Formats: sequence, C-alpha cells, structure tokens
Amino acid sequence: MRSVHLSYLLLFLIAVGVVLAVSSPDGTSDSYWLLRIKSKLVDPYGVLENWSEGTSICTWNGVACLDDKSHIVRLNLSSSGLEGPISPEIAHLTSLRVIDLSDNFLNGTIPAALGELHDLEELLLFSNFLTGLIPMEIGRLRKLQVLRIGANMLTGQVIPQIGNLSELRVLALAYCQFSGKIPYEVGKLKHLISLDLQKNSLSGPIPEAIGGCRNLQNFAASNNKIGGQIPASIGQLESLEILNLANNSFSGSIPVELSHLSSLKYLNLFGNDLEGEIPFELNQLVQLETLDLSNNNLSGAVRLLNTQLKNLVTLVLSGNSLTGSIPRNFCLGGSSLSLLILADNKLFGNFPLEVLNCTSLRQLDLSSNSFGGTLPRGLDRLESLTDLLLNNNSFSGTIPPEIGNLTNLEDLYLFHNMVTGGIPVEIGKLQRLHELYLYENQLSGGIPRELMNCSSLVRVDFFGNHFSGPIPDNIGSLKNLVILQLRQNELSGSIPSSLGYCRKLQKLALADNKLSGSVPSTFRFLSELDLITLYNNSLEGPLPESLSLLKNLSKVNFSHNKFSGSIFPFAGSNSLTALDLTNNSFSGPIPSELASSKILTRLRLANNFFTGEIPSEFGQLKDLRFLDLSFNNLTGDLAPSLAGLKNLGHFLLGSNQLSGAIPTWLGGIEGLGELDLSFNNFTGTVPVELGNSPKLLKLSLSHNRLSGAIPQELGNLTSLNVLNLQRNNLSGSIPSTLQKCQKLFELRLSENNLTGPIPYELGSLSELQVILDLSKNHLSGEIPSSIGNLVKLERLNLSFNQLQGKVPQSLGRLSSLHRLNLSYNHLQGQIPSTFSGFPLSSFIGNNHNLCGPPLLSCSELKGHERIWQLSKASAVGITVAIVFTATVICMVLLYIMLRIWCNWRKVTISCSETGGFEGKSREGENWVYGEEIKSGQYWKTTSLVTSKEKQTSKGTCMFHHSVSSSDSTEKPLV
Repeated sequence: MRSVHLSYLLLFLIAVGVVLAVSSPDGTSDSYWLLRIKSKLVDPYGVLENWSEGTSICTWNGVACLDDKSHIVRLNLSSSGLEGPISPEIAHLTSLRVIDLSDNFLNGTIPAALGELHDLEELLLFSNFLTGLIPMEIGRLRKLQVLRIGANMLTGQVIPQIGNLSELRVLALAYCQFSGKIPYEVGKLKHLISLDLQKNSLSGPIPEAIGGCRNLQNFAASNNKIGGQIPASIGQLESLEILNLANNSFSGSIPVELSHLSSLKYLNLFGNDLEGEIPFELNQLVQLETLDLSNNNLSGAVRLLNTQLKNLVTLVLSGNSLTGSIPRNFCLGGSSLSLLILADNKLFGNFPLEVLNCTSLRQLDLSSNSFGGTLPRGLDRLESLTDLLLNNNSFSGTIPPEIGNLTNLEDLYLFHNMVTGGIPVEIGKLQRLHELYLYENQLSGGIPRELMNCSSLVRVDFFGNHFSGPIPDNIGSLKNLVILQLRQNELSGSIPSSLGYCRKLQKLALADNKLSGSVPSTFRFLSELDLITLYNNSLEGPLPESLSLLKNLSKVNFSHNKFSGSIFPFAGSNSLTALDLTNNSFSGPIPSELASSKILTRLRLANNFFTGEIPSEFGQLKDLRFLDLSFNNLTGDLAPSLAGLKNLGHFLLGSNQLSGAIPTWLGGIEGLGELDLSFNNFTGTVPVELGNSPKLLKLSLSHNRLSGAIPQELGNLTSLNVLNLQRNNLSGSIPSTLQKCQKLFELRLSENNLTGPIPYELGSLSELQVILDLSKNHLSGEIPSSIGNLVKLERLNLSFNQLQGKVPQSLGRLSSLHRLNLSYNHLQGQIPSTFSGFPLSSFIGNNHNLCGPPLLSCSELKGHERIWQLSKASAVGITVAIVFTATVICMVLLYIMLRIWCNWRKVTISCSETGGFEGKSREGENWVYGEEIKSGQYWKTTSLVTSKEKQTSKGTCMFHHSVSSSDSTEKPLV
C-alpha cells in the first residue's frame, strides 16, 4: 500500500517538474505566454480550442516540445485561418527553433522582439498581410537558416543586417513591396542555397559580391526594376541551377561568363533590354533544360545548337531582332527539344527544314517573321506536334495534305500569310484539333464537309479569304464549337439550320458574305450565344420570334440586309450591350422593352421604316453612348425623360419627322461628342445650353425651322470640328465668338437670314478645311482679308449675299482651294490671279464689275466702259432718229389711206349714177398705156392718180346705194 502512495507522489513530482521546466526564465510558464498570444488572435476554425489551462502544453495544436518535454521548440500554425497581429510576447518563448505562421491572415508588423529568439533556425511568415519594414533586429538571429517572409505587404529596403545571418540557407522575400538596392552584404551568405527576390520594386544593379554565394542553387529576382549589366561574377556560382532575372531593366550584352554555370538547368532573361548577339559559348551549358531570352533587343543569327544542348527542352527566343534562318545542324535525332518559339524576329528564307529533325517537338512557333515559300510536305515528320504557329509570315502555295497526318495537332495557326488553294480534305483526320486559324490568306473553294469530322474543334476563324459556296449543312456536328468566324468571304446560300445544334457556340460571325434566306429558327438552341454578326449579306424576312429566348446575347449586328417586320425578338435579352440593325426594312414602333437591357451602350437603328415616337423609357439607359435613329419616320418631341442619357456620346436623329423645340437638357450631357438633328421639323431657337458641351465635335441642326440668332455661347465649343446650321430661318449676325472654335474644319451657315458683315475673326480658324459656306444670306460689307489666312480651306462659298468692295488679294493665298463661289454679290475690282482656274460661274452676278482671269482683263474692262459711255449718246440719237422716221412713215401712210378712201367714195357715187364704168374704163386704159409708151417716161404724179382712178373704175360697182345730188357734182380730189 505504501508503494502505491509513493508511486502517486512520484508522478505528481514529475508533473510539477515538467511544468516548472517548460517555463520562461522569469518564472512564467510558456503556456501563459501562448495563451496571451491566443487572446490577441481571431480563430474562426477553432484551431486553438485545445489551448487551455490544465492540459499539457505539448499536446496543444501546433506546439512541439523536445523529447524530454523540457522546452517548446516548434510553433506551427500555418494555414489555420488565423487573424490578428503577431504578439511581441512570442519573444518569451526563448527555446523556439521553428516559427511557422505562414498562409494565414495575420496583419500588423513583424515584431522586433523576434530578435531575442537566439536559437531560432526557421522563421516562416509568408502569405499573410503583414506590413511595415523588416526589423533590423532580425540580424541578431545568428542561427537562422530559413527566412521566408514573402507574399506580404512589407515595404522599405532589404536590410544590410541580413548579411549577419551567416548560417542562412534560404532567403525568400518575394511578392512584397521592397524597394532600393540589393545590399552587397548578401555576398557574405556563404551557405545560401536559395535567394528569392521576385516581384518587388528593387532597383539598381546586382552587386558583384553576389559571386561570394558559392553554394547558391536558386537565384530569382524577376519582375523588379533592377538595371545595369548582368554581373560577370554570377559566372562564379558553380552550383547555380536556376537563374531567373526576367522582367527587369538589364542592359548590355549577355555575359559570356554565364557559360561557366555548368550545373545550370533554367536560365530566364526574358523582358529586359539586352542587346548584341547570343554568345555561342552558351552551347556549353550541357545541363540546360530551359532557356528563355525573349523580349530583348538581341540581334544576329541563332547560334544555339540543340546538338550540344542535348538536355534542352524549352527554347524561347521570340521578340528580338534575330536574322537569318536556323543553323543546318540545329537539331539531330534523339533531341529532347519539346518547345521551340522563335516568333516576332526578323528571320527569313524558306521554311527551315532543319526543324523537321526535332522530332520530339510539341510546340513550334515561327510566327511574325519573314519566312516565305511553300509549306513542306514533310511536316508530318513532327508527329508529336500539338501546336503549329506559322502565322504572320509570307508563306505561299497550298496547305500540304500531309498535315492530316499530324494526329496530335491541337492548334494550327496559318493566318496572315499568302496561302492559296483550298483546305485539303485530309484535315478531317485531325480529331484532336481545337483551334484552326486560317484568316487573312487567299484561300478559295468550298469549306470541305470533312472538316466537320474534327469534332474537338472549339475555335474556327476563316475571316478574309475567298471561300465560296454554301456553309456545309453538317456543321452542326461540331458540338464543341465556341467561336465560328467566317466573315468577309464569298459564301452563298442559306444559313444551315444545323448550325443551331452547335449549342456551345458563343460567337458567330457570318458578315460580309453573299448569304440569303432567313435566320433559322433553330438558333433558339444557341442559349450561350454572346455575339452574332450577319451584316452585309442579303438575308431577308422577319426575325424568328424564338430569338427572344437568347438571354445571353450581348452584341448583335444585322445591318445592311433585307430584314423586315418587327425587332421585338431582340427585346428578350437583358444582356445587350450593342445592337446594330442599320439599313434594313424593319418597321413599326421601336420596342420600349429594349430599355430592359440596362447595360446597352450602342443602339443603331438608322435607315429603316420605324414610326412613332422615341420610347421615353430609353432615358433609363444610363450607359448608352451611341444612339442612331436617323433616316426613319419617327415623329413627336424629344421626351424630357431622355435627359437621363447622361453618358451619351453620339446622338443621331437626322432625317426623321421630329418636331417641337430642341430641348435644353442636351447641353447637360457632358460627354456628348456628336449631335445630329438635321432634316427634321424642329422649331424655336438654338438652345444656348448647347454651349455647355465641351466635348462636342459635330453639331448639325440643318434643314429645320429654327429661328432667332446663333447663340454666342457656341463659341465655348472649343473641340468642335463641324458646325452645320444651314437652311433654317436664323437671323442676326454671325457671332464673332466662333473664333474660339479653333478646331473647326467645316462651317455651314448658308440659306438663312443672317445679316451684317462677315466677322473678321473667322480668319483665325486656321484648321478650317472642308468648307466655309455662308451663301444665300443677307450678309453685307466687304470680304475680310483675314479669310486669306485659311490656307487649308478647300471650298469657299459666299454667293447670293450683298457683299461689296474688292476681293481681298490675300485670298490668293488659299492654295488648297478647289471650289469657289463669289457670285451674285456687289463685288468689284481685280480678283487674285490665283483664281484664274475657276469657272466664270464663280463670279457672275456682280454687275460686270470684277476683272482679271478668267474674266476680262482689267484694261479690257475699262475700254468697254468707255465704249459703253459713248454708246449711251449714240443710243439717244438713234432712238430720236427712229422715232422721227417712224412718225414720218405713219404720216405718209395716213395720207395715202385718206386719198384711197376719197377715191373709193367718188367711185361709189359714179356707180350710183351710171350703173358702171366699162366704156370709160376702156378709154382710160388706152390713154394711160398710149401716154406711157409715147412719152417713154416714168409716171408723173398726176398721171399716177389718173391711172389709179381709171384702174379703180375697171371693176363693177360693188356697193349700190343712192347719194345726194350735191355729192354727185363734187369734183374728185387731186
């Protein structure tokens, strides 16, 4: 019994001993300090739940003691979801050798008190949210072998005290915000194996002292701002296996000394400013597996040989200025080269056949060079090839049918070459093909039905070729198709209904072809469709109602077709960002339901037959930037609710039947760049508020019924390029404030009722180029000489005004002018000699007061003026002579008519007395002719009268009436 009591006593004493042993030097137990540390942390997952008094500390989660349980030597709470600061009280756990608090949500700074843990060998605080500087006290941890504090928000410099950590093997400071230089004290770390400084803002050069880290195996300093030359001392790191200096600002040449790194397996110098040739000595790196020298300024030939770099798997030289081709002995049998990327250089020549010896190649990228010639038929020797990128070269000829033997091929990029002919039917054997990019070539013929056997196809792009014929009706077998781009070809026929069974399709582009028919109703199955473009075809008919089921539609362009009917099917998508139905035959009202697509940014419905008013609901489209409803039959006013279009940049309503006043709220759209309300029935004045649109580039209000003056405030539109107010009823003068529109290159104010002079200030619009048209107004005064400053002006029209004075000779400086009209004014004097090439019609209607080619010369014009002055007196004399002559002739005719009347009266009286003149007439006839013959002279006046009287008496009496006796005795007038 006594022995039992002794046993219990012994156990009690041991327990007390352990508790006393696991205590800090000041007598407080480690459990006390751990509980204090716990009290400052948030433990959402209950990792620290068993940290409680009354239990052995060595059983607590994350705590490890020595075998004799005399000391706490390890604290590992990594990936525990802990939040809060690291308590400085952790320094009381003086026996700690390992602290791992990585991958939590700890914040605050790194406690300087950690420098008191003199036995600490590993400190892992990476992947938290720690801030502040690296405490200098870290330099006291002389036994520290691993320091990993990266992936935090630490700032400041890498402290030079790091050099005091003589036992350090791993230094990981990556993914922070450190700045400044790499301290040269790093070179003192003789046992350092891994140095990771990636993804900071370090600058300056790499210190030459880095060569002192003779055991260094991993040196990563990529994604910083380190500059200068790569130090040659790196060549002394004979144990180095990984050297990553990518994405920095290194300059100069690649040091030849790197060839001494006989253990090097990974060398990445991507994204620097290195220049010169690739050192041939790099071929000595026989252990090298990955070499990336891309995105530098390297030049010269490719001098690397896979025949020597036998372990090389990845070679990336893209984005340089390398020239020539690939060396003949580049690759021999048994090569391990899997990835060869030579893109974006200046390599030239035919397809490098040397590459075909690299039979283990999986990825070959020769894109964006100057290779030409035909593609070799031996491409199928690269039987392991998965990616073949030959785009952006000058390859010609046809696609070799042997390409169908590359059964592992997944990606084929041949775009932007000059390949001709058709697609070989053998391509249908590529069952693993995912991406086929053939765009921007000169391929022709039909799309082979065999292509539809490539059931793994995800993306197909044939844009910009000459493919013709129909789209294969078995295209629906491409069940994995996500992108189909056939735009800008010569495809004809209808859209196959089987296309609707490509249910994964997200982007469909069939625009710029010769397709006809209607949209298949099977498109209702394309539930994932995001983009569809069918513009520039001959598609027709109404839209299928089932299109309203496509809820994911974002971008739609059916413009320039023959579609008709309603556009209501497009109102079913709430995801629309762009809808373009320009130039069709759609009719009816514009559905207000389109406003349900709150993210709509672009809506173009121009050149259709829409009627009714603009839906007031459109004011809810807060993101709308482009609205084009021009060339329709829309009526009504602009609803006040449209003032909600605060982000509108282009507002085009021209050529409709809209009416009412132009709303003032248009001036409140700060981003408005284009406003076209032309060819409508708007009335009232031009709102002064339009002057509040600082980004307005084009303002067209022409062909309306606007009245009043042009607002002075339009001069505030300092970004304006086009101002068109022609054919309205505007009055008043042209505001001189327009001179502030210094970017104006088109100004049209014609066909209004503007008065006053042309402002001299218009001559300061030095960018005015397209036209200055002030014609058909009532402008007066002289043409300002400042117009001659508009040296870029191509068309000037001042016709049909009341301008006067001389044409300024300064207008002769308008060397770009190719159309001029000064007609129908009151101009005078000599026109500039440079105007001689313009037609006469440019100057007519100025009262013949202008002179100089192409008109009369000024000297000829003066001569004509003198002649004109003389001819005025002559004309008066001629006029008087003509009037006098006419008067005399009239008097003579009147006299003759009076005599004839008297003789007629006498004959009438004789007829009434004797009944005839037959006997007397015969006697008179003999007398007249006898007298005339006898005398041989012309008739005298008396004989003429006598003869007329006798001739008159020959005929029988035509009138029989009685006369008075007094008349019968009257003698004839002589």
